[in-house]
Amino acid sequence: MPANPSTTQDAYLEFTRHQWAALRDAVPLPLSQGELEKLKGINEDISLQEVETVYLPLSRLLNLYVYANQRRGKVVEEFLGKKPENGPYIISVAGSVAVGKSTTARLLQALLQRWPEHPKVELVTTDGFLYPLEELTKRQLLSKKGFPQSYDGKMLLDFVKDIKSGKEEVKAPIYSHLEYDRLKDRQHIIRKPDILILEGLNVLQTAHDYPDSGNRLFVSDFVDFSIYVDAHHDLLKRWYIERFNSFRNGAFADPNSYFHHYSKLSESESSKTASKIWDDINGPNLVNNIQPTRSRANLILTKGEDHYVDRVWMRR
Repeated sequence: MPANPSTTQDAYLEFTRHQWAALRDAVPLPLSQGELEKLKGINEDISLQEVETVYLPLSRLLNLYVYANQRRGKVVEEFLGKKPENGPYIISVAGSVAVGKSTTARLLQALLQRWPEHPKVELVTTDGFLYPLEELTKRQLLSKKGFPQSYDGKMLLDFVKDIKSGKEEVKAPIYSHLEYDRLKDRQHIIRKPDILILEGLNVLQTAHDYPDSGNRLFVSDFVDFSIYVDAHHDLLKRWYIERFNSFRNGAFADPNSYFHHYSKLSESESSKTASKIWDDINGPNLVNNIQPTRSRANLILTKGEDHYVDRVWMRR
């Protein structure tokens, strides 16, 4: 990764691990080792120390932002003479495949919901808004799954608009990594949370990514605070291959798995297959569609070896 994540000089404040950890300000650690084990992803060795160093200061920062947003709502209420229909504070978590977005999102949910000011925190991934396999096949997009055109953009936008408008009940599709498809008979029902964490590859994209989009809105227009989880390309590819090999011995071994055929591969064959998938799909998607959105994030977590965050960049 370049020394500065933004093309605009001085757009971000840079923090080392030590500097960032000092901003925790005595916030207590509310997670046990057992709880942390349930939150971390495949091949991610996240320790309680990492939570204390990186995620507790981040949860404190987000809590301050949410509190400021709530105070702003009271100003609007006083001006209008009535309470406005407030939707939740929306936090987006973006980044490459295999960088650990899901673990970051789950950690934030676990930490934020322990703050007394906003006990109800929902987490939704944009995977559920991928077109169903049948539709992807019809559109000849199977080899582009995860690219912007493989998502039902209207469905995702309508979901975020309904959430932000304060609608009493909003439904989100659920994605099955086992079936590699959206579930037809199950939905995630969201009922007016205080905070919504939206995690996915495409949550930072704007009209800049779609020159012919005209004046239409994007998911990023409704996000209050955005986080980008970053790492060097070589690390991301290595982590993807390691995760793929773990799945070969785990989830892929399930006869019902869409990728069950990969479980028959030797370790060497598995690594070669994962490397090719990265080079043909995930790598190009990262370079062309995901990484260009990084400089729009409010905060960037840069990971080094062993998935540990070694730099934090906060927009001024």
